[in-house]
Amino acid sequence: MDAADRDAIAEAVRRAELQTAGEIVVVIDRAASSYRTVPVVMALALALFVPWPLLSLSAMSAQRIFMIQLFCAAALLGTLLWYGRGGRFVPGFVKRRRAHEAALREFTARGLTRTKGRTGVLLYIALQERYAEVLADTGIDGLVDDGVWRGIIEALLAAAREDRLTEGLIKAVDAVGAELARHAPPVPGDVDELSNKVILL
Repeated sequence: MDAADRDAIAEAVRRAELQTAGEIVVVIDRAASSYRTVPVVMALALALFVPWPLLSLSAMSAQRIFMIQLFCAAALLGTLLWYGRGGRFVPGFVKRRRAHEAALREFTARGLTRTKGRTGVLLYIALQERYAEVLADTGIDGLVDDGVWRGIIEALLAAAREDRLTEGLIKAVDAVGAELARHAPPVPGDVDELSNKVILL
């Protein structure tokens, strides 16, 4: 995503916020986690099985078997770390949980809990995990049906799968803005409390 795409999304946020007292923050996360622990655990677990055939089928010394096991562990670790890039060995539910946890961290870190009226909304997408989420603060959460947020996310993910991420994010921002306008209309003296710029992690 280039600067022009980010500017287009930021402009969509600015337009949406003209119709509401709420605040919208867009975070695009390349990856919610590195998932390095999974290949490490797999490599060490597989290395535990190396000594057994050597013990039963050969007369090697314990020291030699240990060295072979150590070499196999290192080779497995290197192979699995390389092949497992991007969380290839990680179950989908683990990826979704990590992405959700990352979204919660971003919600707090970006100041969405400190807006006047508590009507901040985070639109978060983790590209590697193919995960997206809308998180709303207490002033708006509960006023919007969960099905509405799910519909926005499904459309965004569909656009991302078709390589139309920028278009999908702009439409998602418009949809979130429409919901905020319905439940948190503009108030006199309202100011733009948070930056409209897209946060790219």
